[in-house]
Formats: sequence, C-alpha cells, structure tokens
Amino acid sequence: MTENEQHKPLTPTELIEKYQIGIWRYLRVLGCEASLAEDITQETFLKILRKGFDQYNDAATAGFLRKVAYNLFISMQRRSGRVVLVENVDQLDAVWDRWAGSDNGDDIIDKLRDCMDALSDRARDALEMRFREKQTRIKIADFLEITEHGAKNLMQRAKKQLRECVENKIQAEAI
Repeated sequence: MTENEQHKPLTPTELIEKYQIGIWRYLRVLGCEASLAEDITQETFLKILRKGFDQYNDAATAGFLRKVAYNLFISMQRRSGRVVLVENVDQLDAVWDRWAGSDNGDDIIDKLRDCMDALSDRARDALEMRFREKQTRIKIADFLEITEHGAKNLMQRAKKQLRECVENKIQAEAI
C-alpha cells in the first residue's frame, strides 16, 4: 500500500462499515442500553458526516468517533433526566485502546471466544445462560443441579479464568 493510499479518506460508507461496531461496543461499555447505543452510533456518524472532519489514521479516527459518541450519550442522558456516572473517561479510553485497539474490538472478541472454548462445559453453560440468555442464578443452579451459591462461585471462577486467558493472549501477542 502506498503512502497516498494509506492517507486516502474513507468514503462515508467505508467509514461507517469500518467503525460502526466499535462505536456501538464502546457505548455498551459506558453502560448504554443496546437500542440506545444503536441510535447514538447512527447519530454519531450523521453528526460527523454533516460537519466533516479530517481522517489522519485509524487510531485518531476511532478516538474522535468515540469522543463524539460519548458526548451524544451524555447529552441524551441529561435530556432524559438520567444521571450518568462514567468516572475517569480518559482511563476508560486508555483501557479501550489497550483491549480493543483500532480494530473495533474484533480481535479481543476472537480471543474471548477462544478462551470460552477452553472453559469446562458447565462453566461455559453457566456464563452463556447468565449473559446471553439473561437467566437468574437460581435458574442456572437448577439447570446445573447445584446450589445457587455453587452457581455463583462457578461463574466467578469462570470469569476469572476468562480474564486471565484473554490477558495472557494479549501479553503473548505483545511479545
């Protein structure tokens, strides 16, 4: 790829395709509900496409889009009378950059899927029931034929395993 091709601005369609999922994921990390995150993601692109901006590189573009999305999220929450507690946004952005980078979090999702596959069937079932199916600990415990406390412990251990596995994959990649 030549230097001119690297710095060639993306078309609006390319821009949206490249960054849309990352903005949506970022808003979800901020605590935004899924449907509102979709609306704010669309509004983010409408806003920047109306006003225009300079595309320098992937990291700068992703950072700028996150900032616009964050400001829209806060504005919408204030208008609706909701209090939003997102402390240390700079730290959140730094963590987002470390974990998700400029690939919109796709690489980290792949790592998480790999780590999920490494869990025991019971641990994987418990986490999928809790986070994908939104089941209660009681229902998870009944399904796994364990106590509610046992289900809680199982999920805590599984989440710790996932976190360590993903962090190890990130560190191994950095070496």
